[in-house]
Amino acid sequence: MFRIEAKSNPRFIEAFFIILLIIITMAYSIGYLKAAPHIPIFLVIAILLAYGLWKKVSFRDLEGGMIAGASAGLGAVFIFFFIGILISSWIMGGTIPTLIYYGFLTVSPNFFFAIVFLICSIVGISVGSSLTTVATVGVAFMGIAGAMDISLTITAGAIVSGAFFGDKMSPLSDTTNLASGTVGVDLFEHIKNMGWTTIPAFIISFVLYAILSPSGASTSFETVELFKEGLLSTGLIHWYTLLPIVVLVIMTFYKAPAVITLAVVSIIGVGLSYMLDPLPAADVFIILFDGYVSQTGNEEVDALLTRGGMNSMLFTIALVLLALTMGGLLFTLGIIQSILGKVESLFKSAGSVITGAAITGIGVNTLIGEQYLSILLTGEAFKAQFAKVGLAPKNLSRVMEDAGTVVNPLVPWSVCGIFITSVLGISTLDYLPFTFLCLLGPILTIIFGWSGKTLTKLDQ
Repeated sequence: MFRIEAKSNPRFIEAFFIILLIIITMAYSIGYLKAAPHIPIFLVIAILLAYGLWKKVSFRDLEGGMIAGASAGLGAVFIFFFIGILISSWIMGGTIPTLIYYGFLTVSPNFFFAIVFLICSIVGISVGSSLTTVATVGVAFMGIAGAMDISLTITAGAIVSGAFFGDKMSPLSDTTNLASGTVGVDLFEHIKNMGWTTIPAFIISFVLYAILSPSGASTSFETVELFKEGLLSTGLIHWYTLLPIVVLVIMTFYKAPAVITLAVVSIIGVGLSYMLDPLPAADVFIILFDGYVSQTGNEEVDALLTRGGMNSMLFTIALVLLALTMGGLLFTLGIIQSILGKVESLFKSAGSVITGAAITGIGVNTLIGEQYLSILLTGEAFKAQFAKVGLAPKNLSRVMEDAGTVVNPLVPWSVCGIFITSVLGISTLDYLPFTFLCLLGPILTIIFGWSGKTLTKLDQ
């Protein structure tokens, strides 16, 4: 998007005022009015169009900027459709239920916080959604912690850390696909590159949770048993249903394109469903579009497994296209160029550019409280800067997640922060000190940026 030609050249103070107006509009609408981000973004687009016409920029140029901005997200849109299909096929083929069930087998009274963190990580990777993980197994673990008289704040911190690790590292995650798609990086190459910062953060977090875990605690673990019984009642739990994951790993290793990989493992998932419970082709098509509907009678399990389908991706796709349209206007009107031009002298090294991108991601999360916008705006604003200092785009996509995806749950007025507090009953500021993985993300990405370690240079 940074290749869009600016049709006006606003002064820095003018551009700064426009950005401030956008932040106030978004923050008030999302934070105070609790609006879905689509309408505030649409309102901002209208404001930018009015500003552009006032600056005597032709509507044809404004329209061209909007189209150019939206077209930058078409690759991600196709991936999102495949992700929706993949989730449905992996649930009806037993892959996701089996992975979650095996995760619950590891629960024990010892190292409680570490195990909560580990299981939420597994479930998060399995379903590709941090908020779904928090609202299902997270609630179950809060109940267990209450029965064991164990700290609820540390438990909540472990749940959030695990859920967002899974969300960040899952090929099923919308934020992961959004980050890779925004800067044009292969999905699995992006996930692999994130491992340089995320795996150390995971290990450090696991050790800290193990140290903090109480010893000698005991309980009946009735909630966990109910989850396991509910999963078994689906009839989907079989070791061979993990075959799609094996194929996914192999195809990733051989660097197969993401779309082809997702298509192949989705087909395998549908094939497995015919081995478990043959469905008419018409029903399979309905599930692939509308998502899988679990009917075990266990409320928590049904909430965990009722998901997927192309239809479930339309909310995210609409948001992505609107946000990129807004970004296209910001570049067409020269607003982003004016802001970056003022601070460009600060971005002379890899460390400074990575730090700037990280601060931007954290800033958007803090000021607007929207996870997707923090990824989109940071990616679009810093593409050119990363190229100028010779850094490959996958370095930027990693920073967008290290300082974007995992920061949102730490902001009390953010979408994730509000949701988690309402579901777990623990305030954001109370669990924040114990979300070790989320706190380590921005720190490690900045440290590696200045050290030069794990950074990939652009091919000459």
